[in-house]
Amino acid sequence: MSLIEQAAKRLEELRRAGATQRDDAPAEAPREPLPTPEALVRALEARREANDGVAGPAAAQTPPLRVAPAGEAPLLRPAREVAKAPARTTRHVDVDLERLKTLGFVTPDAPQTQLAEEFRVVKRPILRNVRGTDGASVPHGNLVMVTSAVAGEGKTFTAVNLAISMAMEYDNTVLLVDGDVAHPSLPRLFGVPESPGLLDLLTDERLDVADALVRTNIEKLTVLPAGTPHRRSTELLASEQMAALLSELSSRYPDRVIIFDSPPLLSTTEARVLASHMGQVLVVVAAQSTSHDKVTKALDTIERCEVVMTLLNKSSAANAGAYRY
Repeated sequence: MSLIEQAAKRLEELRRAGATQRDDAPAEAPREPLPTPEALVRALEARREANDGVAGPAAAQTPPLRVAPAGEAPLLRPAREVAKAPARTTRHVDVDLERLKTLGFVTPDAPQTQLAEEFRVVKRPILRNVRGTDGASVPHGNLVMVTSAVAGEGKTFTAVNLAISMAMEYDNTVLLVDGDVAHPSLPRLFGVPESPGLLDLLTDERLDVADALVRTNIEKLTVLPAGTPHRRSTELLASEQMAALLSELSSRYPDRVIIFDSPPLLSTTEARVLASHMGQVLVVVAAQSTSHDKVTKALDTIERCEVVMTLLNKSSAANAGAYRY
């Protein structure tokens, strides 16, 4: 029994003893008044604090801690959680524009070249679908995939030029995604770090989209690298996480166009999986190189996509509807 309980019991015994006294009992000599229970409790507490080496006032100021019941969130976070989280550092890369220009790409500082004019023509119907200016808007129209039937037809060249050309628009920002996860090209072209990136966002729930984005010195152009290679990349691209990520990317900024540089359609299944999420698909065809049969088979793999366009590349003649480099 604690000291407080003993004191309370003693007070109760004294109270009962006083209640049993007869009314006609002779008056006793006056005694000192008994301490009130509160005073007695304070005295006992002071004695215990003195024995423990704890100062009374300091202990009186410390509120009791309540322990959270089982299954309930902790009431007090550890100190490391209470501390302010460090601010996220946005990654940035300075793209070598002179090198891109030497390799034949569109650059913002050379807007009047023949190639720049050709991609102005290429991007216009895509942007109309994004903005819905030709009637009903295309669902997920700002998700644009650039692909080809086989490798070597210029899909990456087209995706990069299209992204830079669209970034030069006044009303749009552009996110260029390296969707060719098995053979990423953006690290080589832009000097973009390979990870974290797209696949890391699908496998690491601790990552935020902002952790994987890389800003560039090309105004309004941001890059999302392919990320860490994964042996089940096709399943990841077909997962619910991928659908949720694309929904977030497409809806977070309404003025953003998201361009995917994807694998060839006949070389891997990843491009077909990506195409199922896209609002628009641009298939690059190498002139006088890719057979009609391969192009037909490639288009058959994405026949369920609502908007599919083709672009003739590497043409030696500037015919109407032909775009070359």
